[in-house]
Amino acid sequence: MPHVLVAGRIHEAGIERLRRAPGFTFQVVDEVSTEAFAPHVGAADALLLRTQPLPESVIAGAPELKIVSRHGVGYDSVDVAALNARGIALAIVGDVNSVSVAEHTLMLMLAVAHRTIAYDAATRAGRWAFRNGFEATELFGKTVLVVGYGRIGRAVARLCAAFGLRVHVHDPFVDAARMEGDGFRPLSDLDAALHDADVVTLHVPFSGGPLFGARELALLKPGAVVINTGRGGLVDEAALAEALASGHVRGAGLDVFSAEPPDSDNPLLASDRVVLSPHSAGLTVECAERMAFSAADNIVSFFEGSLSPSLVVNRNAIAFGPREAEHA
Repeated sequence: MPHVLVAGRIHEAGIERLRRAPGFTFQVVDEVSTEAFAPHVGAADALLLRTQPLPESVIAGAPELKIVSRHGVGYDSVDVAALNARGIALAIVGDVNSVSVAEHTLMLMLAVAHRTIAYDAATRAGRWAFRNGFEATELFGKTVLVVGYGRIGRAVARLCAAFGLRVHVHDPFVDAARMEGDGFRPLSDLDAALHDADVVTLHVPFSGGPLFGARELALLKPGAVVINTGRGGLVDEAALAEALASGHVRGAGLDVFSAEPPDSDNPLLASDRVVLSPHSAGLTVECAERMAFSAADNIVSFFEGSLSPSLVVNRNAIAFGPREAEHA
């Protein structure tokens, strides 16, 4: 009888999927932290994981673990090598969050361009004359550089085009003909692309260090805007704070951070040129329901032998297939 540990509160749709699965038991730990769920992994055959880190030390304490199912698509904080060493599958959900994240990305672009937070604060404080500073700008006619052309990047590009932006795309792993066929301009040289961008939005995995540091920020045209709803660590936050303070970067919209939650002394928290959200781009009501159900369904499907290999990110490093899953 497979026992599932749900590490962090999820939408009821996911709980109901586990509840209705014959022969399954489950435990829910509401708090989203490694410290909260780690004491319970010893009895788990499966782990449904939110955004918490999953280090090797915790994996070592789970002798019965056969599958980890991420409540999302990222797995930067999971020790995949430790899972591979034990033959443990790591599953992600399918295309359930691209609409939510793309809409959130456009919300940040609009909020930064139109200085929404500053105008809101001024209105609440009775500073009606703040409007006379003419600080808001339009997105229409501007150039946006979409870095990363996966599901979310494609959705963002389509929304940007609908708002009248010129869409440039940088992704060395996607055929340029596909981007052109979608109506967007592919640019292989990132440095050159930065010179022309009014807005840069990031939708790529984290690869061990910042993609945007002081050098890349300096290449942007003065007054550009940086948006990151991709992964924390893609942007050097100290360098971004300096670029904002100097005025070279006009504003930024961030949903993800190098440390989550960000440290209280992070200078970006004190800047009124930055619009922030708590890694919530994919946490709409609709998306939360889809993610919870899909993450739970991946676990049930794994033990029933029907989990799609396309959802198992380490399928090439472990002995995984329908027969292995069936007899796990």
